[in-house]
Amino acid sequence: MSAGRIEARFAALAAERRAGLVTYVMAGDPTPQASLEILKTLTAAGADLIELGLPFSDPMADGPIIQKAAVRALERGMTTRATLDLVAAFRRTDAATPVILMGYLNPVMSFGLKAFAQAAAEAGVDGLIMVDCPPEEADALSEALDAQDIALIRLATPTTDATRLQVVARGTRGFVYYVSVAGVTGDKAAEASRVAPAVAQVRAASGLPVAVGFGVREPEQAADIARVADAVVVGSALVEVIAAAAEAGADPAEAVSLKARALAGAVHAARQEPALG
Repeated sequence: MSAGRIEARFAALAAERRAGLVTYVMAGDPTPQASLEILKTLTAAGADLIELGLPFSDPMADGPIIQKAAVRALERGMTTRATLDLVAAFRRTDAATPVILMGYLNPVMSFGLKAFAQAAAEAGVDGLIMVDCPPEEADALSEALDAQDIALIRLATPTTDATRLQVVARGTRGFVYYVSVAGVTGDKAAEASRVAPAVAQVRAASGLPVAVGFGVREPEQAADIARVADAVVVGSALVEVIAAAAEAGADPAEAVSLKARALAGAVHAARQEPALG
């Protein structure tokens, strides 16, 4: 189904008149074995889409929390092939939830663009976010992904002007990921009042749903963003919970479930009108 799963999920969210929750975790963290249970837990807790980090040794757009998660995953033997195997295992239990891989171009290039796209499609990947691949350098990647009906999802930022936004929107499928703050993941807090005009601009330029990420950690903050965006992305806060649970010898899936459930409840209820009377 590939990119169609993303489109179907956002169509369902629009019909329900609510925003979606996109949860990010790192593949293989805290262990490859625990990752599958974490993915299952996230969807059970209310995640509408899953972003799965591709472990890489130099994640330049990520803050310390996700950087450490990548290191842990790599130390435990997680690879690009193993990440695709993880998606395939998840697909055997969940045929509906969109899965978007998020990472950096080097591992994909090493795998081979066409080979990666084919393997990703076979595993059940729906979309790909390549943080360090600008549109001007993405033709070969786009061609390989399009051949397998996998969405290439691009990033827009607070510094993306109207002219650049047209370039970003061209060839983007599924949704546009709006980076709400300048900086790395987990670094600053997103504010709905600042995000709202940019979301409207990106939506108008692309004709696609807009998911807002970077700087969203708590349920109340996620609810504020959910009132103006089509989806809210939470990553560092969940990765942090997983790391703390693993360090304490607790079940990371159970720990992250509590956080994800609170976030999902806030996001899903954010647009509900107050009761009359």
